[in-house]
Amino acid sequence: MAFILSIETSTTNCSVSLSKQGETLVLKEVNNVNYSHAESLHVFIAEILQTAGIEKTDLSAVAVSKGPGSYTGLRIGVSAAKGLSYALEIPLIAVSTLEALAHQLGIEAGVIVSMLDARRLEVYSAIYDKNHELIRGIEAQILNTQSFEAYLEKGKVHFIGNGVEKTKQLIQHSNAVFVDGKLPSANEMSALAYAKYKKSDIEDVAYFEPFYLKDFIALKPKS
Repeated sequence: MAFILSIETSTTNCSVSLSKQGETLVLKEVNNVNYSHAESLHVFIAEILQTAGIEKTDLSAVAVSKGPGSYTGLRIGVSAAKGLSYALEIPLIAVSTLEALAHQLGIEAGVIVSMLDARRLEVYSAIYDKNHELIRGIEAQILNTQSFEAYLEKGKVHFIGNGVEKTKQLIQHSNAVFVDGKLPSANEMSALAYAKYKKSDIEDVAYFEPFYLKDFIALKPKS
């Protein structure tokens, strides 16, 4: 019986789930624009285990959203996941943030552009087909009115994630479908983490680092 704890902290949504055999049993999350992950994450973990009536020692693995996303958010989630993995001597599983986000959508035709907001007109994005298979890898790209044009000319393009708001201000194509208000969640991580667990697709706890995609740049505070 595989109990997997999944942690998602790549955006403003602090999300934790507990799953059994790939099915989510308990989910707790809150979207806080002030990024309260450091205060909330361990509280959520304790509450989820209590709700499920299991101990940390009952966990088979811990999964973490590996990015891309917020530098600070990813650091918090990965640090917590590595700490649990090491202390409990259980596998650490890394799940692509954009892949899990894409799994929030079920489509019959076209493609899914899973996207996270970056600086200014930039987004982190990846493109998936209707079966959630990757057809274009993760990129950091500057948006313009011609972005994703090759896909839009072929059929429906479903945009999801917190990069949607800036995207729909630029892209007016009739094949563009914008899904508002969606953020990565630990809920969709359950099945993806279990699939990796069954294949022993795990990480080296000592050396695993989040996938930032770009180097962290500290901005000077405004005077």
